[in-house]
Amino acid sequence: MTLALSGFTVGVTADRRWQEQAEMLRRRGAEVIHGPAIRTVPLAADDGVRAATEYLVARPPDLVIAHTGLGMRSWLALADCHGLGDRLIEALAGAEVLARGPKAAGAALAAGLEVVWRAQTETLAEVIAHVLERPSLGGLRIALQCDGGDVDDGVEALRAAGAEVVEVPVYRWYAPEDARPVERLIEATVAGRIDALTFTSRPALRNFLAAAEAAGHDDELRSALAGGVATVCIGPVCAASARAEGIAAPVVPARARLGSLVACLAEHLAGRARTVDVGGVRVELRGTGVVVGGERVELSEREGLVL
Repeated sequence: MTLALSGFTVGVTADRRWQEQAEMLRRRGAEVIHGPAIRTVPLAADDGVRAATEYLVARPPDLVIAHTGLGMRSWLALADCHGLGDRLIEALAGAEVLARGPKAAGAALAAGLEVVWRAQTETLAEVIAHVLERPSLGGLRIALQCDGGDVDDGVEALRAAGAEVVEVPVYRWYAPEDARPVERLIEATVAGRIDALTFTSRPALRNFLAAAEAAGHDDELRSALAGGVATVCIGPVCAASARAEGIAAPVVPARARLGSLVACLAEHLAGRARTVDVGGVRVELRGTGVVVGGERVELSEREGLVL
């Protein structure tokens, strides 16, 4: 039996949980090339997280915005390391907790915090819009657990409306220290050896495009993404960034989960497979790969072009 992704080659750009994603893809028959376009770096105490935690322990917030699951778990773990864990939970327990998405909500619930509202679109913009609907924000103290990127413009809207927003930076996103793996993935993509690229964050997508531009492959890569290479985004925020970059039709799963991403990708690529008769042998053409009798057949680049 031919597996759903047999013959297809997928490029993975994530740094966190990339092995898990790659294993899911391989179980479905895909070849995987890993080229991390991002590096997630936890922030130390002197980067502001401890100061923000101490401030909120002394002055408990009225509202907590749980932005990411990783961020909430990391924040609480760092607070424990500094002997502030129980006091932080106590301070946050008296606040309304709003979550951007299910992962952030799950992390808050696991800590014993009650989540009163969750954004349906899983975007920070929807959370901020929800808060701004209140009749007055004057004097309201909001604890915002930041993700690894820059603060959303909507945060300034909260401040302009009179709220005190306390940013809690827990980790930052950077370009990878070793650029060679992502450069190899870019080269494979523009050479026509990649069927799909997966992106699990907005910065990974931006860094990937920036790396292509730095390597002199910007036009070639964008042409590949506009052609046969599927751009697969974990959720609506990442997909919106793809569209803003000129990628017209990113593939987006219904739920922002790795399992959903892989299943959505498999369904999308399955529509590209076709079977031809070559000298009386049924050959499946599956993206950049060739499958005969359920097994992938390795061809040279020239052989593949001829076929």
